[in-house]
Amino acid sequence: MTKSFYHFLMKFRHPEPKDAISIFANHAYLDHSFPKNSFDYDEVSNYLELNGHYLDSMRIFDEAWETYLFQEEKETRY
Repeated sequence: MTKSFYHFLMKFRHPEPKDAISIFANHAYLDHSFPKNSFDYDEVSNYLELNGHYLDSMRIFDEAWETYLFQEEKETRY
């Protein structure tokens, strides 16, 4: 993997978020304790379960993680 999950997520930041992942990205940006250098699902998931009060549902994280994996796999193939 070339980018941490956090760095991948930051491309979804938007001043006027239009979807749940953009809202998540905006909140993660403001969360100074977010595991910014992590490539590990369990580490990020555990962190969010304990500290991700800004997530309406962990399903949002799971969807973002799946997109992250797909994008990383796509980039490493080419």
